[in-house]
Order: sequence, then C-alpha cells, then structure tokens
Amino acid sequence: MKKSVIVAVIVIAVAIGIIVSSTGGTSSYVNFEKAKEMASKGEDEKVHVVGKLKKNAQGKIENIFYNPLVDPNYFEFQLFDLNNQTMRVIYGSPKPADFERSEQIVIIGSVKENVFYASKILMKCPSKYAEKEIKPQS
Repeated sequence: MKKSVIVAVIVIAVAIGIIVSSTGGTSSYVNFEKAKEMASKGEDEKVHVVGKLKKNAQGKIENIFYNPLVDPNYFEFQLFDLNNQTMRVIYGSPKPADFERSEQIVIIGSVKENVFYASKILMKCPSKYAEKEIKPQS
C-alpha cells in the first residue's frame, strides 16, 4: 500500500474516534423523577432538567439561599420541573446575574441523595426575547 493511503486511513480513523467520543458525552433532557431513577441505578451521567422557579404573589422567588459573604460559591434554590415536581438544587458557583428575572431555567447536573447538584444553569430571561418597540422616524 502507498503511504498516502495509510495516512488517509489513519486520519479517517482518528476523526471517527473524535466524533464518537464527543457524542458519547452528551446528556439528555429528563424530569426530576427520571433523574432520581438514573441516580438510584448508579448512572452518574449529567442530565438537563427544564423548570421554573416558585414565586409568591408579588413575583419574588421563594426558597432561595445565597450569601456571598459566607460562601460565594454556594447557591441553593427550589425548582419545579415540567411535571410540577420540585427538587432542591445546589449550584457550586456564584448566583447567575438576572437569576430572579428568568422565566425558565435549564439545569445541567445529576442527583445525589435526593438533591440535584447543578454544574451549569441556563436561563431564559423575558427581556432578552421581548420584541423591542420600533419608533417611527420623523
């Protein structure tokens, strides 16, 4: 065989290996029930959970704990998934900016001992997606 064919086969094999390894680490969207089930089976794969925060009649978030003076890398809150199940969420990083204004939240992480440990928080804020009023030019 020619050296160029051998090099081409090696490059293709490496490319296939990279593609397979990168797709193998992707996580799936689940609810809290499925996340608990996966944790009880010993699966430590990270999952995405979509949910909303519990707010009182005035629109203020309930069950939120963040004290940056004590520990700036400890943020705790309660989240309701799309099936209206609630779970305590602990995030080991500072509270994201505009967290209180978020309309919907996606948390990425896993369940341990009936607590969801989030490694990432993605937020959908209404201000980012609201249509801006276009003023007519005079």
